[in-house]
Amino acid sequence: MGFFDVTSKVLKSIAYPSEMVPSIDTEDDGHHHFDHETEHSGAKLGMWLFLATELLLFGGLFAAYAIYRAKYPDMFQHGSQSLNVVLGTVNTVILIFSSLTVAIAVKAIQENRIKLVKIMLWITIICAAIFAVNKYFEYSYKFNLGIFPGTDIFYSIYFAATGVHMLHVFIGMAVLGVLLRKVYKGKYSKDNYTAIEIGGLYWHLVDLIWIYLFPLLYLVG
Repeated sequence: MGFFDVTSKVLKSIAYPSEMVPSIDTEDDGHHHFDHETEHSGAKLGMWLFLATELLLFGGLFAAYAIYRAKYPDMFQHGSQSLNVVLGTVNTVILIFSSLTVAIAVKAIQENRIKLVKIMLWITIICAAIFAVNKYFEYSYKFNLGIFPGTDIFYSIYFAATGVHMLHVFIGMAVLGVLLRKVYKGKYSKDNYTAIEIGGLYWHLVDLIWIYLFPLLYLVG
């Protein structure tokens, strides 16, 4: 099963968690269903397992970074000094703030504050879009200088790590967009918030990975 197949299943599990969980409890209609608490726990466990595989993916990139940085310290210092620390810092603040807003959204849905949920999800998506735009300008500037993934080992790792992270940002935006649409349709409430909670977990991963990438890539020098 490829990365995009796994991603599509994750998106479906977030948008429709009840469809991804088999039934268990017997009811009068002769069907079997999980109770809400079991479904909630199962969905969260599934997301945590998926996040663990994502950490393994980035773990390989971090390992490559550590090995080559130890081998070519001058190259990594020079490459790091060429990066835009101000723009990287701005993006870091944006992602940390977006992690806060998505956490507020999760708390708000548990209290049935639907309007606040909508506002916080919108802000989170807008923050993600700003992050993407900043990264576009950063990439464009490097390309104009003739710096590409194959320029040297540092830039190969830089473009690989930030590129994969950017892919996760786009996936996170799609997830949050699906959740926001369903909030407007009245699909979620304090009795049914599992999807928003596990969607928030995914976005926290996006934030966490960048918190590691920023000092490793931008602050080496």
